[in-house]
Amino acid sequence: MRNQQPIKGFSRFRRDEKIKWLSEYMDDDELISFLDQFLMSNPALQEKFESFSENTLSNHHLPWGLVPNVLIDDQLYHVPVVTEESSVVAAASKAASFWAYRGGFKTIYITTIKKGQLHFMYYGKGEMLREKWPQISQRMLEEIQPVTRNMDQRGGGVKRLSLRQIPEFSPNYYQVDMEAETMDSMGANFINSVLEHMGRALPDVLKEYLPAEEMDVIMAILSNHTPESFIEIEVEAPVNQLHWHTDMRPSVFARRMKWAADIAWYDTSRAVTHNKGIFNGVDAVVLATGNDFRAVEAAGHAHACKDGKYRALSRVNVQDDLFSMQLGMPMALGTVGGLTRLHPLAEKTIQILGEPDAKTLMKMAAAVGLANNFAAIASLVTTGIQKGHMKMHLQNILNALDVQPNLRGKIIEHFEDKTVSMSAVRQFVETLT
Repeated sequence: MRNQQPIKGFSRFRRDEKIKWLSEYMDDDELISFLDQFLMSNPALQEKFESFSENTLSNHHLPWGLVPNVLIDDQLYHVPVVTEESSVVAAASKAASFWAYRGGFKTIYITTIKKGQLHFMYYGKGEMLREKWPQISQRMLEEIQPVTRNMDQRGGGVKRLSLRQIPEFSPNYYQVDMEAETMDSMGANFINSVLEHMGRALPDVLKEYLPAEEMDVIMAILSNHTPESFIEIEVEAPVNQLHWHTDMRPSVFARRMKWAADIAWYDTSRAVTHNKGIFNGVDAVVLATGNDFRAVEAAGHAHACKDGKYRALSRVNVQDDLFSMQLGMPMALGTVGGLTRLHPLAEKTIQILGEPDAKTLMKMAAAVGLANNFAAIASLVTTGIQKGHMKMHLQNILNALDVQPNLRGKIIEHFEDKTVSMSAVRQFVETLT
């Protein structure tokens, strides 16, 4: 029976002390050597990795690969991605190359305004607060100027302060919605610093314009709901150019793609999986560049249900023999700050991408997401998802069965035209040994 008592002061232990405690807790004498094999051979680099997070014991590795031939607004990119799902890179690569010969991905719309909120209680007259808000907000902009000066000089800064109220929560509750342009920075530290400074200044500023009343600043924090940091991208081609599958006429393929996309628009159960396929690609780019994939997903899912029903983030249209597929989603990314320059592979990714600005990186992530989405739906309406997925999964099965390297080529060749499954591969391996 493992010790059920809480441990105190774990974060203050040295790394070796943390592992020793864990090995004793698990009764696993080999834990230290097991975790050490994933450490960097470069001590300085390992120290940097350990500084990224708390209570670090080892490193968790994920594949870092490349999706080539991503043509966006007539500019060709080869996009590094991080993902453990084998079929994601293959699917994105196939779709990206397919569309590179049909005009590529085109940006329809892009904005980069991010959002933060100051939440507070005010017990005075709400109508007076609303009436005086234009003067108060202007005064608040003056108060935060020392914090925003550098960002202002770069062309960014706070763009608007809006007063909102949610009376069903409390008649005394208000929030300041702050819209900010953070340029190529992800902006979290900037927004939070500005908001906290604003929270300290607000009580005194209110007293300048309103009778002294009790108030209470509750909290100040950025919002990952970023509807004004938004990217819309599309692919488009004549229907007769959609030669994706040799056994299906382009017109039939286009019609089935439209049906599948519409199902994801109207049916939540399908929409969730549909959008997961988009995030397969988006997250892979976000991770590779050291950005926050959790924030991007949270914003994307909020947008997917903006009208009260969870829907697909992409749509397909077929009109006048022209096929188009659009993806629209919020996405707050940066190319400076955070791990984008601290993590060596994230920095190298940014270099491979040509040192893009934040808007260009948004285009890349959206394009790879749309490529994955297109490839997934195309598989579903032609051969089915499992044929291609299990082909890619074959290597994982061979690793799980610990198949010798000299046998792998023969096994891959055998399953070239056969259904891949764990049991089928195991049975064939037994015939070779």
